[in-house]
Amino acid sequence: MRTEMIDLPGGRFQILRADAADADAPLVIVLHGFPDHPPTFAPVIEALAAGGYHVVAPWLRGYAPSPLAGPFHVDRLADDVLDLATALGHERFALVGHDWGAVITYAACSRAPERVRAAVTMAVPHPMAFLRSIVTTGQLARSWYMLFFQLPGAPAVARARDLALIDRLWRRWSPGHRLAEDERGALHACLRASWPAPLLYYRSQLRWTPEIARPLITPLLQLQGADDGCVAPGAARGQARYFAGPFEEAVLPGVGHFLQVEAPREVATRALAWLRAHAPA
Repeated sequence: MRTEMIDLPGGRFQILRADAADADAPLVIVLHGFPDHPPTFAPVIEALAAGGYHVVAPWLRGYAPSPLAGPFHVDRLADDVLDLATALGHERFALVGHDWGAVITYAACSRAPERVRAAVTMAVPHPMAFLRSIVTTGQLARSWYMLFFQLPGAPAVARARDLALIDRLWRRWSPGHRLAEDERGALHACLRASWPAPLLYYRSQLRWTPEIARPLITPLLQLQGADDGCVAPGAARGQARYFAGPFEEAVLPGVGHFLQVEAPREVATRALAWLRAHAPA
């Protein structure tokens, strides 16, 4: 794997990439979430590349050293992804997204279904199902941080004591896992250099692409951790109604919110099987 910078219409982005042996291999773009960055996906990225795909994972808008300026609404974030694929010379590509990366994946599939061959999302169900769960389940209590981040003093509180709140979220969302100290240090360095931009996603979340209400035709696999302390598996209940194309969902036992960190082999195996079925190399 290597990192490099790439110029897009929306700014200069840093990407982590691993190339397949075949120069004509198809492209998979991996999208991280909050509070995270591409290096935590390294084992999954390597497995996808070994499986015959060119894999690129950008530091999303708002995460240094990618652009820190907004806007951060989901349409802009999805356009960044579409622009990235174009800049890499791929009209069509596949997506793997976690957390906010999953939200961006749904948006990209809605906005450009002719371009996204297949997708895998992790930890966040279809946005319409998630919104329903806020009022029909106990998900609102788990999503307290979304409301907290709207407060004027939230960025300062979240950064205090060396990002103690961020560490707390990792512990609560993935209760059975602890980041290695070097991984935690690298993540903290990224977040400190980016602050407060990662929180601004939550202040832009009420602006959604209108196409999101239409059933998705992109073949999509949705993975959820059974022990996710952020988004309960029940939040995905009934989401199949929002998909018109091939769709599967699976709950991984013993896994929390950060599936790619806790169960990279299983995530990579499931993702590769889905991509080979719907976006073959």
